[in-house]
Amino acid sequence: RNIKMLRQRGDDMFKKTEKINAELFILTYGSIVTQLIQDFDTIEQVNTKLDEMGYNIGIRLIEEFLAKSKVECTASKRGEIKEVADIISKVAFMMFLGVSATVPPSSWNSDNTVFSLVVEDNPLIEFVELPEEYKNLWYSNIISGVIRGALEMIQLKVTVKQVKCPLKGDEATEFQIDYHGIINNDIPAL
Repeated sequence: RNIKMLRQRGDDMFKKTEKINAELFILTYGSIVTQLIQDFDTIEQVNTKLDEMGYNIGIRLIEEFLAKSKVECTASKRGEIKEVADIISKVAFMMFLGVSATVPPSSWNSDNTVFSLVVEDNPLIEFVELPEEYKNLWYSNIISGVIRGALEMIQLKVTVKQVKCPLKGDEATEFQIDYHGIINNDIPAL
């Protein structure tokens, strides 16, 4: 696929998508994270809960993405994860967050099964400062779950983890995606 075409598709989808006030969205998300910190005993439990919440969002969001974006994701059926990575980075991130992500060519492993999505301007972390006591919190971990849930709904088994965050001193937000193959839902013969 042509990257420029995907980028244009993402821009078009962002323009057409109904928007909510960005500051309201960011502050609401911050309130959710704060409540999770109060509700759970450890930051690791908060990270897990953010991932679970994202997964539940992702399994529903993929339907809206496919319906509105008109992107044919036949690559998932063939296991062409590079094409899927381009669609996520250029169309999905723009459609739902108003930013595009990049997939650095150097992030791919030799088997083309592991890659990174890098988000330079993560809207979720605006207005946020992470106290030292929460240094193990992956504040945007909900996005990891969204990606995993959406990809599982198109039959791609992945592991997604946030590996970098500007709140921890990194230059950008980075998610590492490890592709494990196509999910086979064949029902076994009796």
